[in-house]
Amino acid sequence: MLNKFGPSGHGEAQVQYLDGDFRVISPGTFVRCAITDVRIPLDELKYWSVDLQEAYATPTAVLQRHHPGVVKPQA
Repeated sequence: MLNKFGPSGHGEAQVQYLDGDFRVISPGTFVRCAITDVRIPLDELKYWSVDLQEAYATPTAVLQRHHPGVVKPQA
């Protein structure tokens, strides 16, 4: 669920990642994957770390963060 407060901004959003949800702190249309730096539209954001407070574009990016060396980076 998306917790937006105020108008939608353009550019990168600042987000607080919660258990099963996230809160938009500063409006924007996307966040960046912590591993690949790919833009993730907020309405497509599915993967993040509450402990590390970062977003991931794919399940592979999650594995790369938590198990480096086990998963080879995508080309």
